[in-house]
Amino acid sequence: MDWISELPEALLLRILSSVPAKDVVATMVLSKRWQFLWTRVPRLVYDDSYDEDIEFVKFSRFVDRSLVFHEAPVFETVHFKLSKEACASADIRVWIKAAENRGVRELIIHIDKSSCKNPAILPRNLYNGCRVLVTLKLNNAVFVDASSSPVSFPSLKTLSLVSVKYPGDEFVKSLLSNCPVLEDLHVRRCDNDNVTIFTIKVLFLKRISLRQQPDDKDGAHGLVIDAPSLEIFHIVDYSNAFCVIEKEMANIVEADIDIIDRNSHPGKILSSLVSVKRLNLCLGISKEAYPVGTVFHSLVHLRLCTCETEWLNLLMCLLGDSPKLKSLKLRQRHGLQDLRPCWTEPSSVPECLLSSLETFTWERYEGTQEEKEVAAFILRSASCLKKVTISSTATDSDKKLEMIKELSLSSRRSPTCQLAFD
Repeated sequence: MDWISELPEALLLRILSSVPAKDVVATMVLSKRWQFLWTRVPRLVYDDSYDEDIEFVKFSRFVDRSLVFHEAPVFETVHFKLSKEACASADIRVWIKAAENRGVRELIIHIDKSSCKNPAILPRNLYNGCRVLVTLKLNNAVFVDASSSPVSFPSLKTLSLVSVKYPGDEFVKSLLSNCPVLEDLHVRRCDNDNVTIFTIKVLFLKRISLRQQPDDKDGAHGLVIDAPSLEIFHIVDYSNAFCVIEKEMANIVEADIDIIDRNSHPGKILSSLVSVKRLNLCLGISKEAYPVGTVFHSLVHLRLCTCETEWLNLLMCLLGDSPKLKSLKLRQRHGLQDLRPCWTEPSSVPECLLSSLETFTWERYEGTQEEKEVAAFILRSASCLKKVTISSTATDSDKKLEMIKELSLSSRRSPTCQLAFD
């Protein structure tokens, strides 16, 4: 321990910042130098499951005392991992206030739903007291009505809301609109979150990660997104909700869209992504709903899910509208629909096949007649193909060998194309 004690204080504080608060405080008995060192550690992680034999009352008392005696001028991070059934909102209110008084930069509150049935009820002082807070992450928490306490997070750049409940639609709109510098938003909605239309209207938002689970809600409910500065957009939505993108996202670079329900206005979603460079898509969209005239001038990498009945039509539309596409990957992310897709060879070869496509990957290839025809069309049409990789779901070795033989014998337009099988 002597050589560790000789390290610079800044390095010791950094080391202590990586261990649970209980161990941090315990270092005070090591030596005279360590006696008060723990009080200056800028990052504190309080985990009530660290010692399963300790009752929550004792854990709460430990948190209270350590926060009172702490001397760090600023808390870089305060992280609460709570799993005890006795977890009380009154404790959380006191702890948030203490963190607020030290200008906390990152606040994380994680309530384990599997062992603690009661979510954390957040105090109103959180809404406008943490003016220098940069990162806020909440899991299994409840916002209460803030009509008497206006929401204001002037410094917040990262916000994560997982299994959070709200007073209603207007609160969500107010919460997000009063985060003027917000750049990164992660939302995982839960059942009965008291929100009918979840509105995201943030001018400088750069990243959205959004997940909605299946639900049985009736009537008009869904998402409204107005984020013109968005660069990365990830959404998984298995609910029966609509999704409205109010403005074209001209700065979009990466999008991962997994929306099955056609009520989501899939054509409008696609037309808002014309600037995207990397697109991962599983989208239920009919031929009539596809936004004709949309051109993805910047699209270089495309991954398309083959679970939807009309995926072949979507594939050909995207190939025709993506003149710079270099990488194409087909894969089945979900179970197949009952109806098989219908393949009709296009009258002309898409520009990307003639001038830019270099790699083609097909995962979970089943060797149906439609799949054979699509694979053969791409092989005989793509002039610049360098590598084609096919992985099959077939367990029958004879069937797999037959598929390999058929594809190997297919005509290839590119003289440098290499065909590989996984």
